[in-house]
Amino acid sequence: MRINLPRWLIGIAVLSLAACTPSQNNSYASQFVSGYVVVHEIFWFADHDRPYPFTTSGEISCVYYPEFGTEVYFEPAGYIHDSSIGTPLNKAAAESLKQGGLVPNVPYSIKKGADLSEAVQVGLKVCNEYKKSSKSD
Repeated sequence: MRINLPRWLIGIAVLSLAACTPSQNNSYASQFVSGYVVVHEIFWFADHDRPYPFTTSGEISCVYYPEFGTEVYFEPAGYIHDSSIGTPLNKAAAESLKQGGLVPNVPYSIKKGADLSEAVQVGLKVCNEYKKSSKSD
């Protein structure tokens, strides 16, 4: 038995299904924040009390995901590419890499026994500034 439905009736059925399908939540993209700041040993003491914690210049970057929190990484100069995975500086970054099955692929450039607290604060501050500026847009 063959049913001959007019094309316009099929079109209405398809449109009604599409209209009732939930849309993608684009608010996630607007909540994603990333940023970076270039760091160098010569300039570090101008704004910081603790010694420069890295063996080379580079950048401290941050990535904020609503479900993971703010991740802070260090990438040495010369290794800053889309394919590079920086050295995690805080617990959120280390956990994110662990969950994703990823490992840093840049030279480990943290001085032995270095206090990373100020470097982490720099990364957190960068993301907080980006979050504030994106909310005011």
